[in-house]
Amino acid sequence: MYLPVSLKSKHPSGTKTFGLPDIHPIFLQFFLAASVSISFSICWQMEGRIWEDINKDILVNVLGRVGMELLLLDVPFVCKSWYKASREPQCWEHLIFPTFIKPDDIDDLWWEPEIPDRGFIDRLEMTYQENLSATAFVKFIVNRSCGNATIIKLPGGCTEEALEYVANECPRLKGLAVGSYNEFINGIIVKFISKWKYLEMLKLGKYDLKEIIPQIGLHCNNLIWLSAPYTYIGKDEASALVSSLSKLKYLDLHGGDFEKEALVMILQGCKQLVHLDIRQSFGFDDDDAEILELASHIPAFKCEGSIITPDWLDDDHIDHDDLVYDSSYFD
Repeated sequence: MYLPVSLKSKHPSGTKTFGLPDIHPIFLQFFLAASVSISFSICWQMEGRIWEDINKDILVNVLGRVGMELLLLDVPFVCKSWYKASREPQCWEHLIFPTFIKPDDIDDLWWEPEIPDRGFIDRLEMTYQENLSATAFVKFIVNRSCGNATIIKLPGGCTEEALEYVANECPRLKGLAVGSYNEFINGIIVKFISKWKYLEMLKLGKYDLKEIIPQIGLHCNNLIWLSAPYTYIGKDEASALVSSLSKLKYLDLHGGDFEKEALVMILQGCKQLVHLDIRQSFGFDDDDAEILELASHIPAFKCEGSIITPDWLDDDHIDHDDLVYDSSYFD
């Protein structure tokens, strides 16, 4: 199928001409998304017709699945009808932000994380000829949704101001992932959890669960999926999970530091679990007979690679003569 299209579109950085080959990458992504929601044949039958003639409802349905980068930097420049469709709030219900955006108050980072979507950020900065502000960018994208956002993955470098804006402007949120490089946000998210009464899925970073879980249980009655990897799970945390979130079905605590008694409490108290991931954790062995027996009712139980004590804490692996203690680290 040949697409005889050469488009001249006003671009924020000037006029660009887009000569589309037989299948432009954006259409490959379009077809991929379309196959999720409608029959591929519906799109394939467009041969000989103008892309602007695609039914608007179908177009919006598909564009809502292609991702933030294409919606911002490719779709609007295909044709006028696609530009208009890309501005529909229904296209902005799932907001998956870049992994990391440089924080607002830092001009130069001494450390720049390696991130898989660095190209997206570079394209944004090149297109709009300015450095990204995490707060301004989050607000800009959230405004596109007009309150319809149901899933959000925050960017690393997110600020308290941006999180508060999300809390106030996204009351229909069902899924929230705090994202990597957001330890600061982890510490304040408890202030806003009451805003998301329809939340069903929540992914946190390393967090003091005993502080936030009671608030989740109080305000988020629909929550069935919780991810908090690399977190300490003691008796207090386990007690909070069992008493406040006993209806959880999916729980991801991989890489955690467990008290074995706490894990036993979770296995005995969270009766509705169908998925529990505690792989690569500390505090118990992955072949512990008691743990395996208590978890036997969970269809998807994952504990591979878990051990009681990591090697680097084992006295047999530590040369105490090599240890140097410097009190200045604690000043």
